[in-house]
Amino acid sequence: MWEWLVELDQQIFRYINGSYLSRFDAFWLFVTRLETWLPLYITFFILLIVKLPKRLNYIASLTVIIATLTAIGITDLVKNAVARLRPNNEPILLDSINILQRPENFSFWSGHTAVSVTVSLLMYLILSKYKKSKMWLLFFIWPLLFATSRIFVGVHYPLDVLVGALVGLFLGVTFYKLLMALFNRLQHST
Repeated sequence: MWEWLVELDQQIFRYINGSYLSRFDAFWLFVTRLETWLPLYITFFILLIVKLPKRLNYIASLTVIIATLTAIGITDLVKNAVARLRPNNEPILLDSINILQRPENFSFWSGHTAVSVTVSLLMYLILSKYKKSKMWLLFFIWPLLFATSRIFVGVHYPLDVLVGALVGLFLGVTFYKLLMALFNRLQHST
């Protein structure tokens, strides 16, 4: 069963990585860089400061940071435990895929995806609770592009991205619930 899933994952990876959209190498390299999204990260923290009540914005900002570090830490532990080679390091794929980056660490699951989904979901849940707006849905453009870029640059399989997104959803909801419990406790203590 596992071998069949790995083979299917590699076939889907080859298809996506070799599709027409892979011809936009410069775009995917731009999208996959962390520093590209720095203005968004800054905007997230500014929104928390501006949109949330004074005392809560610091706690919310700290929660986003802790959620990010948690996603990174769990991802690193799992990557080293599973030790799945990235597509760019897989000998049977090297001659048949588009490789734009060559990280040496392991593949499963995508940390870029887990972190971006965690943060985007957490920001969406926090901000939509305090200021109703459909605009917050734009936050999900970031993880969608970020996660997709990981396949196009040749460093993650679709399953890595899918599981990273599921982990991000879980962590985003979990940290939101913890934050709301803390907010409620603080409001009842004053």
